[in-house]
Amino acid sequence: MRDFRKLEIWKNGIEIVKQIYQLSNHLPPEEKFGLRSQITRASVSIPSNIAEGCSRNSEIEFKRFLEIAMGSLFEVETQLIIAQELNFIEEKELKGVISSIQIEAKMLNSLINKIKNS
Repeated sequence: MRDFRKLEIWKNGIEIVKQIYQLSNHLPPEEKFGLRSQITRASVSIPSNIAEGCSRNSEIEFKRFLEIAMGSLFEVETQLIIAQELNFIEEKELKGVISSIQIEAKMLNSLINKIKNS
């Protein structure tokens, strides 16, 4: 069993969650049960799946949870694009979180490939 708290990939996931919660405050109140709920749940899913994968005994299971985290990461990015397209969030507000998402995607992809090739 791995200690997820020591993984940079998990720590970066937590940072993404914090950034998403800050950005979600810019969404209109009528989006409380729509886009805001969806994007915050998807962001929480990223580090949660990394942590859950760490509890698994096999590399195949761990890799599967990392793939789920990657799916959630792409879901968050898509929802940010939707929020921007709907003029809920300005492009300049997205730069930091998009950068964090790109870093997380690279780390996830690298770890998934490392497990796949081992």
